[in-house]
Amino acid sequence: MKKLLSTVALAAIAAPVWAAPQTVTLDVPGMTCAACPITVKRAISKVDGVNKVDVNFDKREAVVTFDDAKASVQKLTQATENAGYPSSVKK
Repeated sequence: MKKLLSTVALAAIAAPVWAAPQTVTLDVPGMTCAACPITVKRAISKVDGVNKVDVNFDKREAVVTFDDAKASVQKLTQATENAGYPSSVKK
């Protein structure tokens, strides 16, 4: 019985934490030309955990789907800022 309890306890501790896919829409107002979305998409795509990026020049926004165990909104906005396009979460 002790062995069973210790095995169950170990399994609970060692169980993986499952990440939830998250989707966020970022406002990227600094996009001014047709090449800007390409740069923004490349910058966001390089963030570890990003699964999908759709950048819309007309709306000046980026819709990003990412693994919240690897990426965060802060990392996404930092990536766009580092590329010269500050962004914020669309409200």
